Amino acid sequence: MKNLISLAIVVAAVATLAACASSSPDVIRRSDTQTMSQVQDGVVLSVRTVTVDGSQSGVGGAVGGAVGAIAGSAASGVQREQNVLGLLGAVAGAAAGNAIERLSTKEEAVEVIVQLSNGDRRAIVQAKGGETLLAGDKVVIVTSGGKVRVSRAPK
Repeated sequence: MKNLISLAIVVAAVATLAACASSSPDVIRRSDTQTMSQVQDGVVLSVRTVTVDGSQSGVGGAVGGAVGAIAGSAASGVQREQNVLGLLGAVAGAAAGNAIERLSTKEEAVEVIVQLSNGDRRAIVQAKGGETLLAGDKVVIVTSGGKVRVSRAPK
């Protein structure tokens, strides 16, 4: 029972970490507020759906390894078997934790090709946001703190 509670805590922690990681154009980092951003006008040439690969920060593996070790070592009454099962549980838990983290941080995004008013072209990949951009839409590219986002130009 104790192991199931530990596992539930791990899954909740990994899910919480995954929810914190967002590249949505609708989410602005606190550090980017009250700062001047560069804005460029352009027109969308094309938009295509892409998948942003999930990250592996090591948190999922570390937490999964710890839970696996605890679960494995609690499975038997003999000390030697507890140690072996704890080690096997740690390895399996770390692999599972990495996989869970990678899958939970993967996200659908769009690659937007924009032609700027000076004729230059730019490609920007960003998470799908509240706006659906289409070829021919007038847009602005906002650059702030090294991050770039594309949104529909104000009328």
